[in-house]
Order: sequence, then structure tokens, then C-alpha cells
Amino acid sequence: MIQLHHINKTFNSLSKPTEALQDLNLDINERAFCVIRGPSGSGKTTLLMCIGGMLKPSSGTVRIQGQDIYSLKNNERSRFRASSIGFVFQSFYLVPYLNVVENVLLSGGLVKDGNEQHKATELIDQLGLSDRILHKPSELSAGECQRVALARALIHQPAFILADEPTGNLDPENSAEVINILHDYHKKGGTVILVSHGKDADRYADHMIVLEKGKII
Repeated sequence: MIQLHHINKTFNSLSKPTEALQDLNLDINERAFCVIRGPSGSGKTTLLMCIGGMLKPSSGTVRIQGQDIYSLKNNERSRFRASSIGFVFQSFYLVPYLNVVENVLLSGGLVKDGNEQHKATELIDQLGLSDRILHKPSELSAGECQRVALARALIHQPAFILADEPTGNLDPENSAEVINILHDYHKKGGTVILVSHGKDADRYADHMIVLEKGKII
């Protein structure tokens, strides 16, 4: 379970502080498919980054499976993220000079042995990319790049997938394919937390959060 208690996040600037999250309380059960929605600037990505251990709240606690993740040292939190959480972003974040299989194996905490190579190849094949395995990101379509990013997130079989607008750069066909991959992961027992402007994932969601000005409405 993911538990957020009294989360506040303030960004300081030269003009005035911006309250991105305000006294936010939230529980997300394991094996949930949770969609987070709200207008631009509502705090969706900030919330996702706080859940993922990548952005420390100004105050409040974030517990994942009972662990207060911001009480961990930086290296301990990094290991926790690598073993438990897979991240998928709108902009893919693939390394341009690495090919498909190398990008998939870049996932944190993996031992790059023969077994991991085999797992990566199998996963790439399942996602329909076997004929692109040695291609670099510049040689792939946007939909193919996002499938590589999904493979990188899925290879270590994380308990949670955090996805920030994963279909934002895709056409409707590829968007549906990405949502179906996340749905399959969810059916196998994984927890999905998806930030989205669109409604592609709504039919799979069993938990929906709407944010406005840093608050759940």
C-alpha cells in the first residue's frame, strides 16, 4: 500500500513561493490501477515524483509497503526505487547512443549477466520489438520508443509502475497499445499509478484522483 499523510510541497522562487501540493492525504492499495487527472499546474507530476521517491515533500510522510521512504538515506532510497518501482515518462528518456536491448538493461539495479540479457530479449519480443532490438532511439518511431521505455520499467518486475503522461506524444493507436501493456501488467498483480490528461485508461481504473491547485477535489 502507498500512504501519503499531510503532504505539502512548496517551490521557492524569486517572486513568491508556489504551493504545488497542499495538505494532501491519500491511500492507494496494492494492485490498484490509479489514474491521476487535473489541469496543467495542478500538481500531478509533483505528486507522482513524491510517491516515487524522487522529490522530497516540504512536510508530511510517504510510506510504501510500510516504509517511510524519505527517512531512508539517498543510496538506500535509490536501491528501493530500483527494486520496487518502474518509471515511464512522456519523453521516454532513452539514451541516444544505446540500442534497444542496451536501453532496457539500463534499468537500475540490474546485473548485466546472461540471464538478464535473456529476460530483456524475451520482453522486447513480447512487446513486438524483436526486429528492432539493435536499433538506436533515433531509428525508432515514438510508439516504439515508448515500448522500449515500458520494457525498461518492467524488466525487474517492480511492484509499482509510475507513469507520467506515457501517451502524451503518441497517436491514438500507439496510445491504446501502451495502455494495454500497463493493463496487462496490472492484471498480473502490479500496481499502476498513471498521470493523464486523456481518458484512454479510464475503463481500467479502479481508483481516480482529481487534483486542482495542489489539492484533491
